[in-house]
Amino acid sequence: MTFSIAARCPETGQFGIAISSSSIAVGARCPWLLPGVGAVSSQNITLPSLGPEVLALMEQGLSPEAALDKVLTRNGYSQYRQITAINHLGQTAHFSGAQTLGVHNAVSGEQCVAAGNMLAGRSVIEAMVSAFEDGEGQLADRLLKALHAAQALGGEAGPVHSAAVVVVGELTWPIVNLRVDWADEDPIGQLQKLWDAYRPQLQDYIDRALDPAKAPGYGVAGDDR
Repeated sequence: MTFSIAARCPETGQFGIAISSSSIAVGARCPWLLPGVGAVSSQNITLPSLGPEVLALMEQGLSPEAALDKVLTRNGYSQYRQITAINHLGQTAHFSGAQTLGVHNAVSGEQCVAAGNMLAGRSVIEAMVSAFEDGEGQLADRLLKALHAAQALGGEAGPVHSAAVVVVGELTWPIVNLRVDWADEDPIGQLQKLWDAYRPQLQDYIDRALDPAKAPGYGVAGDDR
């Protein structure tokens, strides 16, 4: 009931995750990112704590594979989990337990790893990786291209209702954190519209945060700049 891609941009050092699901508010539970460390998507029968725990171990120097093994072993119920991870070196790991729902797949690519369950077909995940690898533009552009590629091949076996894209860079907070928590139709398309609107404003919001005195105008009543 979820498909996602976690990735790294080798030029900027940014990490990002794009994800979509038939469940409500997938962006609130599944994507976990830590600047300078990596990105983790915890899905299927989701245990949100797996994401921060894997990131903490990768920050200590464990590889993605070692971090996944350690966290899954100590938390139990690993047969119900599907999880992916990528670190600051672009190393990836993925795990799909025996109780992963429906048709499922997980694939590592160049600076990315994608996984999904309850899929229309295993090729959905392969298409996500190919679309990301061939994509251009900012990291969020490439991640969203991967979501569209998944959707074009049927995505989930049933309709999806939520989608999210999150990107972290050098700052301690996400520079992109856009979510469609519920849509009766086309949450990925709605997420794309959000990104299209946010993309030209992204740097402005960073500038405002770091140096309010030089912030561009807010475009609201009472702001004369």
